[in-house]
Amino acid sequence: MSLIRPATGTTGGPRSVSGGRPSEPLTGPALTSAPLSRRSFGKLLVAAAGTAALTACSPRSGTPSPDAPLRVMAINHVWSQAISAYFPEFEDMIGRRVSMQMLTADQLSNSYNVKLNASATDIDVMMVRALQEQLLFARNGWMADLTDRVEDTAFAWDDFQQAPRDRSITRGNVLSVPVVTERPALYYRKDLVEGLGGAPQTLDDLLAMSLELADRDNGQFGFVGRGQRAGAVSQWSSFLYSFGGDFTLDDGSSGIGTPEAVAAYEYYGRLLHEAGPPGATNMSLEQAMPIFAQGKAAFYVDADAIYSNFLDPSISTVQETVGFAPFPAGPAGSRPHNIPSWSIGVNAFSRMQDDAWAFVQWASSPEMVARLQAEGIPGARQSAWSDPETLASFPPELAETMRINAENGIGHDRPEVIQVGRARDIVGRPLVAGILGEDVGPVAADADAEFRDFLDRDNRQQEF
Repeated sequence: MSLIRPATGTTGGPRSVSGGRPSEPLTGPALTSAPLSRRSFGKLLVAAAGTAALTACSPRSGTPSPDAPLRVMAINHVWSQAISAYFPEFEDMIGRRVSMQMLTADQLSNSYNVKLNASATDIDVMMVRALQEQLLFARNGWMADLTDRVEDTAFAWDDFQQAPRDRSITRGNVLSVPVVTERPALYYRKDLVEGLGGAPQTLDDLLAMSLELADRDNGQFGFVGRGQRAGAVSQWSSFLYSFGGDFTLDDGSSGIGTPEAVAAYEYYGRLLHEAGPPGATNMSLEQAMPIFAQGKAAFYVDADAIYSNFLDPSISTVQETVGFAPFPAGPAGSRPHNIPSWSIGVNAFSRMQDDAWAFVQWASSPEMVARLQAEGIPGARQSAWSDPETLASFPPELAETMRINAENGIGHDRPEVIQVGRARDIVGRPLVAGILGEDVGPVAADADAEFRDFLDRDNRQQEF
């Protein structure tokens, strides 16, 4: 059984919710703020009414029946579950039933590939990973351009944090709106670092303290983290940025062979090779997280969204001793990623693009983002992060950690390419070499050459 609680990601197989009357009982949290009024939401609908002509230009014409539901396709995620509890509120405002299908990540990707290749009209609102899929979807013409719509002053596009907002834009067009954000957090054992001056402020301190606290012969590790070749890339990205590097250079060529990138590879490799658990190169989130939850590691860097696992006594032994700290500073400062892990957009083939946009407005409105963030779902609006009430559900130390990391954040945690999986596999090769204690330099040089060739091919595919 996975130790990862439902709030951290997917929760089982497909599920449908329709009209606020799900096929299985909803047990979402109670309202934490007053429902949006018809008057306030009416302001949000001005843009949809004013841009109705855009729908007439969609590939599939014709007016759908008033009885046809607005169809939302989403991942089975805590955000999807939470927002579905409020569908009756939106349906009352828009005068149309909402039907949401919730799938696992793999099922969602496969469904998009099949349906959108066929120009399907039975999807209106799409939940997407802007960093994983949006570039491909844009090249294929699958997502409606929302650029004019987000400029409506009532929507307050400038209220979205810049890093997630920038990732919503492809080739100058806004194609999605971020609804869930994620940053790395430094999880640490307060009882172990108390005599060492508290949580490390720099990467040098993290390495030194990890080595000092490691007792590997007795199953105690100074540090644990993801080590799988492709799977570790997203978390390693913050180390890369904090060493002054990036996946690509300003001219679009490979950046993984630079001195900064090699230093980041060597650092992360040493951290796990000398202070981490055996078999680290086989560890993804599912393998690394339980090691910290069971008190076998002093430090752990991973997504802040998984924090609740360490507070649950049924799966954690560190609920009384876990601490949360911002990402430590490297030679280039503290440069963690701050990404939109999930966004929502409109299917370019939908015959209800105005209603679909109205849903996007409602689901990502300042009021709804504040409401859901108060329930423990980190959003992308700065107004929510500036409101202490929305952070009350998080441990105070974690809330401050998330706020600081968001301010310093970089808007991507993987190469921004069409073939993301292949890119991560190339970038991850020197990571594995470092964790195994091998000489990183030659491996990084070889991977850099391979990545340059890959980028040449991928960039040609991006000419659209």
